[in-house]
Amino acid sequence: MHSFQKISSLALTSVAAAALAGCAIVGPDFMRPAAPNVTGYTAEPLPAETASADTVGGDAQRFLQDADVPGRWWTLFGSDEITSLVDAALRNNPDIAAAQASLRQAQQNYLATSGALFPQVDANASVARQRSAQTGATFDLLNASVGVSYLLDIFGGVQRSIEASGATEDFQRFQLEATYLALISNVITAAIQEAALSAQITAIQDIIMAQSQALDLLNQQFELGAVARGDVLAQQSQLAATQASLPPLQRQLAQVRNLLATLLGSYPQQAQIPDVQLTDLQLPQELPLSVPSKLVEQRPDVRASEALLHQASALIGVATANQLPQITLSANVNDNAGAVGDFFNGQFLGWGVAAGLTAPIFNGGTLEAQKQASVAGYDRASAQYRATVLNAFSNVANVLAALQYDAETLRVQLYAEQTAGQSLEITTERFQAGAIAYLALLDAQRVYQQARIALVIAQANRFADTVALFQALGGGWWNRQDNIAQTQTAPAP
Repeated sequence: MHSFQKISSLALTSVAAAALAGCAIVGPDFMRPAAPNVTGYTAEPLPAETASADTVGGDAQRFLQDADVPGRWWTLFGSDEITSLVDAALRNNPDIAAAQASLRQAQQNYLATSGALFPQVDANASVARQRSAQTGATFDLLNASVGVSYLLDIFGGVQRSIEASGATEDFQRFQLEATYLALISNVITAAIQEAALSAQITAIQDIIMAQSQALDLLNQQFELGAVARGDVLAQQSQLAATQASLPPLQRQLAQVRNLLATLLGSYPQQAQIPDVQLTDLQLPQELPLSVPSKLVEQRPDVRASEALLHQASALIGVATANQLPQITLSANVNDNAGAVGDFFNGQFLGWGVAAGLTAPIFNGGTLEAQKQASVAGYDRASAQYRATVLNAFSNVANVLAALQYDAETLRVQLYAEQTAGQSLEITTERFQAGAIAYLALLDAQRVYQQARIALVIAQANRFADTVALFQALGGGWWNRQDNIAQTQTAPAP
C-alpha cells in the first residue's frame, strides 16, 4: 500500500505543478478583432422608405434601424407553402446532416485533445510459460503492472493545442449555421423563382391566346381582301415566336422544381413540391437593419473566419512551446507471480518513479521554421478575416441598393405594362377600323408582351431582394429555438 500512496502523491503533485505552470503559457493570447469603425452600410443615407407600386410585391418597405432579425424570418412572407418547404429542407437535406456530423467530429476531437491535461494511466498484463534450462522444470509466470505518466505543460503547449481544437469546433459550429442559412435562402429563392416562372408562363399563354385571336381575325379579313397576305404571315411569325418562348420557360420551371426536390433531400420523382404563386406571397413592409458593429457577430461566415484566426493564433503558441524543454513524470507498480493467488501477498511487488526531460538542442532549424510558418498562417488568417468582413459589408450595401432601385424599377415597369396594354387595346381598335397599318398592331403586341414579362420579373426581384437582406444580416440564427450554438456563441444583445 505504501507504494500506491507514493504514486497517488506523485499524481497529485503533477496536477498541482501543471496548474502552477499555466502562468507560463507561451504564444499570443487571442483577442477578438474589433468591429469596423463605421456607422452605416451605404455612402448615401437610406430613404425613409422605398418606392411603392399598386401591384403584387409593390408595397413600400421601411428599414428599422437596430432591429433584431427574427429566427424564422421566412414566415414573414405569409406563405404556408414556403414555410413547409423550409421545414422539410431543414429536416432532410444531406448537407445539413454532413455539417452536423462535422461539428460532432470537431467536438469529439476537442475532448480527445483535452485529455492530454490529465495523467495517463495504463495497465498491462501478461502470462508466459517458461522452462528452466538447469532443472528442466516448466512453470507459469504472470506479470501485471500499472503505469502513470504525466506531461508537465510548463509552457502551455498542450493548453494551446486544446485552444486550437476548441477554435476548430467553433469553426464547424458556424459552418453549420452558414449551411442552415444558405439552405433556407436557396429554398425560398427557388420557390420565388418557381412562382415567377409560373407567372411568366401564364402571361405567355394569355398572349398566345390573344395573338391567335388576332390571327383568326386577319385570316377573315384576308379572305375579304381587306389585308394583304404579308400581314397574315407577319402575324403567324409573331405568334410562332411567342409560342417558341414558352418551352424555355417550361424547361426552367422543371429545373427549378428539380432543384427544390434536391434541396428538400428528395428525388425529383418522389418530391411533393407545392405550387407557389407570386400572388400568394406577402412582401414584408418592415425590414430589420442591424447596426454595422453587430454584423460581424451575426454573420456565420465572419464568425467562422474569426474561429480560423483564433486557431492560427493558438498554433503559434504550440509551435513556440515545441522549442522549449518538456518534462514528463512517470510511475509504475508491477507484480510478478507464478499463480494468480500470489498477486496479493506482495512478495514480488515492485514500483518505480521517474522524471524525464527533453530539450531541443539542434534540429536544423526545423522548429524555428515551423514557428515562423505558424506566424505566417496567422497573418494569412488575419487577411482572410478582413476580406470576409469587407465582403459582408459590401453584401449588405449591395442588397440595400437593390431594395431601393428594384422598388423603383417595379413602379416604372408597372406603368410601362399598363400603358403598353392601353396602347395595344387602342391600336387593335384602330386597326380593326382600318385606320392604321398592321405593322403598328404588330409592334404594339411585341411591346406589351415584353412589358408584361418584365413586370413579373420585377415583382419577383422585390421578394428575392428581401430574402437576400435577411441572409446578408446573418439570418437570425441566434433567435432560432432549434439552434444548437445559441447558448455559447450568440451575438451580444
